[in-house]
Amino acid sequence: MTNVIVAFSKPEDAKSIKNILMRSGFQVIAVCTSGAQALNNADSLNDGIVVSGYRFEDMQYQELKDCLPKGFEMLLVASPSRWAGHEPEGVVCLPMPLKVHDLVSTLEMMIQAQTRRKKKQRQQPKERSEEEAGLIEQAKALLMERNNMTEMEAHRYIQKCSMDSGTNMVETAQMVMSLINL
Repeated sequence: MTNVIVAFSKPEDAKSIKNILMRSGFQVIAVCTSGAQALNNADSLNDGIVVSGYRFEDMQYQELKDCLPKGFEMLLVASPSRWAGHEPEGVVCLPMPLKVHDLVSTLEMMIQAQTRRKKKQRQQPKERSEEEAGLIEQAKALLMERNNMTEMEAHRYIQKCSMDSGTNMVETAQMVMSLINL
């Protein structure tokens, strides 16, 4: 479930938006009336969406957006004259007066996009550091020298041992080196 922070300068607006979202099944983590409160709540979370008004007593939405942690997105709810036809970069805008259906469907769309991004990020293989790649190369060289394997056979051997034991290739390469160097 995605973390949602509601931030509006008027407490009544914030509470009514929170109630709409809660009734629609969203998890509202915090209701804030200032940008500093919203940032404080966002800092304690990894990611989420801030549903925000245009202006707070301590900052405007753009300052809040710029200060949000990396995993956060912003949904700006304001009069169209505030953003004058061009949506600010990285901010999804909804016009006032607000329609409940528009708010709910836009938030669902943002959550789906965030979920897809997270999933795609998890699927990307992690880059090995030079040190880790060097360890794997050393283990392959030892296997090639001691067991008369080709580089491909040594690589496959480390890979298979890694998969069989449930460890990553770097740890397996370290184990191979320690066993051969006994």
